[in-house]
Amino acid sequence: MTALSINLNKIALIRNSRDTLYPDVVKHAQMCIDAGAHGITVHPRPDQRHIRADDCFALAKAIDVELNIEGNPFAPPMASDRPGVSDYPGFMTLIRQIKPAQCTLVPDSNSQLTSDHGFDLKQDFNRLQPIIDELKSLGVRSSLFMDPIDDQIELAAKLGADRIELYTGPYAEAVDTGGDIDASIAQFAQAAKTAKKCGLGLNAGHDLNTQNLPLFCRHLPHLLEVSIGHSFTIDCIEVGLQQAIANYLAALSTR
Repeated sequence: MTALSINLNKIALIRNSRDTLYPDVVKHAQMCIDAGAHGITVHPRPDQRHIRADDCFALAKAIDVELNIEGNPFAPPMASDRPGVSDYPGFMTLIRQIKPAQCTLVPDSNSQLTSDHGFDLKQDFNRLQPIIDELKSLGVRSSLFMDPIDDQIELAAKLGADRIELYTGPYAEAVDTGGDIDASIAQFAQAAKTAKKCGLGLNAGHDLNTQNLPLFCRHLPHLLEVSIGHSFTIDCIEVGLQQAIANYLAALSTR
């Protein structure tokens, strides 16, 4: 079965909207795990708009499932502008100190609202090579956030990445807007075949939900993991956390 990793960024965003410690990110991570989630994902950005560096350390100590830390590997340190909040140490410094089970490298900038495209490895191959090598030396599984483009996926394999995470925003948009779903799913299925042929493990994430997951999973039988955050948080409001987890596990088991 495809593993379900819950992204807690929006839980942290709610907390950060007030000068408070509530909701507690670690507590919610444990609630997700108790309800059946297989992993926890966080994406700490330099401005610490949601998940903070402190949260990453706290989660690493508290949870007993895989921790996946996402982010731009080139993100430098940034001073915190909130009292009591530690400075952002730089993405790779954070990874070196925590050594999570998985590190998903994402080409996002500080100005982006959310991740919205994969790496262009024709441009970034040489910059990423030492980072992939370092993750291997740290014993951290590497994953690259990628668009479903065959020649780019082949370059990810040449880099020595362990996995790729397919950016599924275009597929979700096709489902939501009545676009060409068949063409979109065919593109992702082909990308999955290329990844398997190249020896890459396959993850996926962005705008996946209980409505679009079953079709996606049926066409990508080797999908190892999905990370769900935004839609999961909305579902928690509508049906409660335990039921939301149950609904996602059911969606992932549909083949």
